[in-house]
Amino acid sequence: MLATTTLDLPICTTCGTQFGPTQDPKTQPFGCRICADPRQFVLPSGTTYTTLTSLQSTHQNQIELLAPSNPNIYHIHTTPKFGIGQRCFFIKTPAGNVLFDLIALLDSSTVDFINSHGGLKAIVISHPHYYTTHLAWSEVFSCPVYVAPEDKEWLSVSEEGGNYHWLNQQHSEVIPGITAIKVGGHFPGSLCLHIAGHLVGDDSDSKGRLLIADSLVTVPSAKGPYQHPPKGVASYAFMWSIPNMIPMPVEDIKNIGRALEPYSFNWTHGAFPGLDVTGNDVKQRVRDSIEIAVGWMLKGTKVQD
Repeated sequence: MLATTTLDLPICTTCGTQFGPTQDPKTQPFGCRICADPRQFVLPSGTTYTTLTSLQSTHQNQIELLAPSNPNIYHIHTTPKFGIGQRCFFIKTPAGNVLFDLIALLDSSTVDFINSHGGLKAIVISHPHYYTTHLAWSEVFSCPVYVAPEDKEWLSVSEEGGNYHWLNQQHSEVIPGITAIKVGGHFPGSLCLHIAGHLVGDDSDSKGRLLIADSLVTVPSAKGPYQHPPKGVASYAFMWSIPNMIPMPVEDIKNIGRALEPYSFNWTHGAFPGLDVTGNDVKQRVRDSIEIAVGWMLKGTKVQD
């Protein structure tokens, strides 16, 4: 059993958001306000809740190396699937360990694993859909949670109730070699996380890795059997709402490209297991996908004089 004050706070079973002691989602017309937002959804059966205590008895976390050749990055996801079903990433560095994004389930085995590798210096969360049980994670590991101030309205607890570090800049080095990049789009403060190549030490990592969360959506052709997709074939999509299939505005898509342009990477890793793309041309695939998305969205648009 974890010694945390958040064990019995309500957690939405659809999205995994845990609500603080001063916010009772059951009193709201649609329950969970994260799910009531058009970027998410309310199930036809309505919203139901569980607790961290209950979740610990029905689910478990799987912890695996992201790649066998790289001993410094693990991904963690919950089985059976809970909530949205995303994974989080545990990154080991000489300056301290970082967790990117969160899952709702925190249990003793996960805590023991992370502590056996030196604990956490920082938790970085890409956007509000993955805030989940961040109060419990921050409390257990005694570390700050790095989030974008543009999205603070979606926190399920008052600012005073959490250990927050606000990412005010577009590019914020959390610890040496680990940089949070504010790309916006999905949410105003949506983040990617760049891991510098020297931290991961494999030939395929020479340019680093980019953890993209939902800021970019990996599409099936990204995994195709070719070194570089033919012209006109996208590897990524750019969605304001993924489940409701609402694309981002053109300018938001362009801003993602601008924010990522200073960084090199051989890999992208999406929010869910299996969404890992590698190759020397991965950054060019991002550029090409932006060009494809913007080009088709502008196709037929009348240009103002």
